[in-house]
Amino acid sequence: MKPRGEVALVLHTHMPYVEGFGTWPFGEEWLWEAIATSYLPLLDVLERGAGVTLSLTPVLCDQLEAPGALDRCLEFLRGVREESHRLDLDELGDPGVRAALEHSLADYRWAAERLDGLDLVGAFAPHVAWTSAATHAVLPLLATDAGVRLQVGAGIASHRARFGDWRGGFWLPECAHEPWLDPRLEEAGVHACCVELTDLGIDPLVPLRSSAGPLLVPIDRELIDLVWSPAGYPSHADYRSYGGYTPRRHRAWANDGAPYDPARGLARARADAADFVARAAARVADRGLVVCALDTELLGHWWYEGVAWLAAVVEEAERAGLPLVPLDDALERHAPRAAPALPVTTWGTPRDLTTWSGPAVADLAWAAREAELRLLGDGVTPDTAALRELLHLQASDWTFLVARDLAGDYPRERAAAHRARIAERNAAPAYRHVAPHLSG
Repeated sequence: MKPRGEVALVLHTHMPYVEGFGTWPFGEEWLWEAIATSYLPLLDVLERGAGVTLSLTPVLCDQLEAPGALDRCLEFLRGVREESHRLDLDELGDPGVRAALEHSLADYRWAAERLDGLDLVGAFAPHVAWTSAATHAVLPLLATDAGVRLQVGAGIASHRARFGDWRGGFWLPECAHEPWLDPRLEEAGVHACCVELTDLGIDPLVPLRSSAGPLLVPIDRELIDLVWSPAGYPSHADYRSYGGYTPRRHRAWANDGAPYDPARGLARARADAADFVARAAARVADRGLVVCALDTELLGHWWYEGVAWLAAVVEEAERAGLPLVPLDDALERHAPRAAPALPVTTWGTPRDLTTWSGPAVADLAWAAREAELRLLGDGVTPDTAALRELLHLQASDWTFLVARDLAGDYPRERAAAHRARIAERNAAPAYRHVAPHLSG
């Protein structure tokens, strides 16, 4: 029997501004890898009519459009990746490992051919529905209303300039929401955003109407954790391991330690897609809207078979009669309930702001607020270049990378450089007051 409810798959696509800032082991190579392993394969699925809801952050689009950026990506794919695979193949003798490396090399060669001459942002344009804050700042941690307006307004303006039509969908960076944001979002034209309300006893299958206007759409942790959790699909033995590197940091083994077998991995992706569709159909068998939101980079980059899994989900859902629908369309059909009083919430662990402002990163969080207050405080006329540095300083990625110890000194170095450039551009007077909603 066809489910009575609907499922929206939301893919949030984001990369901090790393183009031109370092190469190995941290820097713009992250962007080249995401293009090759995630964005280009995903584009092929979208062009076949996947029906997902896609967001691209303005800061990612800026990098994809930066002069010479995609040319350097091509040089990386055809130079560094070609040569690093060759060196590994010269040294590693296991036939299974060599076959996995040959398969990996073929992927990079395919990506180079696909990218050559392509306007990547233009290719994504027909599929992009939602925008986000300009540089992915955690909005509840901003110090001023002016700072919120700058991040939100610049993000929306960037989206309209690139993609034209916008129906009001706005991805809250890190799903970070606090009720005082709602009037600021409403005045900017935001119609809907996704929120993480797990463990609050709130029905995740029904959108909420905030008192200020924007719809708050719960993401469904039950479905998301099938994919995005330590025991989720990507941990299965058949899939290619994200660790277990060759000498040149290629991945040639499966999670169970055997040489990676692409056919085995693809078969598992199809089986897991069928399982996902069955579970999703059960979630909405009687009613409701379930939203499964994922970081785009999980598919392909972190989880090698993730894009194949997504393609199989789309095919299996069609066979099973499970409606996979754009979120903007679905929200016109599902009547919201009035939102109850809500605390600050994020997808972080715990579901608060600790990841981005806790003890491990408190110095970074407070330094960003101080810079904001100095640039946007009363009587200050900030330099445009300094504002740009402020936006980059506010990116959620620097505190996240430090909190999770994922990138050595790189995020602290980047934050320090942005603060230094702000100081060079603007010797602004000290702030005179702290905004009442400043989060600690």
